Amino acid sequence: MHEMSLAEGVRNIVEESACAHGGKRVERVVLQIGELAAVEVEALRFCLELILKDGVADGALIDIEITPGRGWCAQCASTVALAQLYDACPQCGSYRVQATGGTEMRVKELALAATWGQSAS
Repeated sequence: MHEMSLAEGVRNIVEESACAHGGKRVERVVLQIGELAAVEVEALRFCLELILKDGVADGALIDIEITPGRGWCAQCASTVALAQLYDACPQCGSYRVQATGGTEMRVKELALAATWGQSAS
């Protein structure tokens, strides 16, 4: 399950950011995950709950934004929506489609508490 290693990477980013801001508690983590990123969102959410426990983001709200898959078709020179990698172009049926969006996963935003142990108002 590669979602556990992804969760560990998120934890590292969260902890480094909290440390850079004086060790503040993290109340909210916003992740942006592409539709074509091969990430099982619910499995990742489960792994994050485990991996963030007892750290600066224990109990933090995890928001996940899904970005749509996009591609460029070399056959008809169209930018198209892609539901899966290696799908045919919905315009012309060609399989010469290069993914151009929706393949990423990133920490988009962190909300830090005003001080450790207190909630932000």
